[in-house]
Amino acid sequence: MSNAVAVLLFGAVVLYAVFAGADFGAGFWDLTAGGAEPGRRPRELIEESIGPVWEANHVWLIFCLVLLWTSFPSAFAGIMTTLFIPLGLAAVGIVLRGAGFAFREVLVGAAQERLAGAAFAFSSVITPFFFGTVAGGIASGRVPAGTGGGPAFRSWLNPTSLLGGVLAVVTCAFLAAVFLTAEARARRAPDLETWFRRRAEAAAAVTGVVAAAGVFVLRADAPRLFHHLLGPALPLVAVSAASGLATLVLLGHASPRRLRVLAVAAVASIVAGWGVGQYPYLLGTHLRIAQAAAPSSTLWSMIAIAIAAVVLILPSLALLYALQQRGRLEHG
Repeated sequence: MSNAVAVLLFGAVVLYAVFAGADFGAGFWDLTAGGAEPGRRPRELIEESIGPVWEANHVWLIFCLVLLWTSFPSAFAGIMTTLFIPLGLAAVGIVLRGAGFAFREVLVGAAQERLAGAAFAFSSVITPFFFGTVAGGIASGRVPAGTGGGPAFRSWLNPTSLLGGVLAVVTCAFLAAVFLTAEARARRAPDLETWFRRRAEAAAAVTGVVAAAGVFVLRADAPRLFHHLLGPALPLVAVSAASGLATLVLLGHASPRRLRVLAVAAVASIVAGWGVGQYPYLLGTHLRIAQAAAPSSTLWSMIAIAIAAVVLILPSLALLYALQQRGRLEHG
């Protein structure tokens, strides 16, 4: 029972990493697009691409929080009382990002519009960074169970957490650049396709360098996770690497749908690999999934609720994304 709920929980983590990651990465390219005129057309494509769907992706974050809080209360308490600083900063980033994206469409005046755009773009970078530091703190065993709370700063200002933060940002940038390349190709905009394709290639190279450096960081700072990534989780790591390489090879001529599938596979596989590498622990190497689990009656209830939510939510989201891909929705 506890393993089944843990699978549901981590499945929601993977979905949030993929769908919200693409949106956060789009904000990264908005931030680095250049001045008003050079960056005008890339920013227009970003707005038109994520405008109809960007807020819907947070449903997976809410699902994760509710499932963790209800099904694994001691782990939830440890995470919230220890990692409250990066979680709080990530929450501020989500709020500022939403406000910036919404208000830059309606504010009058160049200065106000630039300020709102900067809030959206900058928050799109810091939010995945802080979420990555949270993942690093959990993976490296720096979060104790219960409400006692661990070190407020060392729990997320450490080598594994900083690696997680940087890797989250560059991975989101890669995912978004591939999605936007595919979007530009679908819209038959060759100049924008080239613009985003070059950035996807650069992001892939940076991600590879960070991941290679991360091997040494994990070996020194989180040895159990390192050994499990090279053991039980190695097939998923290999799938991620192969999907990323295939994305780069096909970036210039593959269909938009195939590019998106390959990019999603690359990101989803490595996040799932973290989950396999962490198993059977929920926190570091001191709190097992079974130890953290709520009573069986609660777990049964959460499974039933999760199934009902998936039956209701997945078709709605699938319809939303299908309409967005076909250009049937207005952004805003």
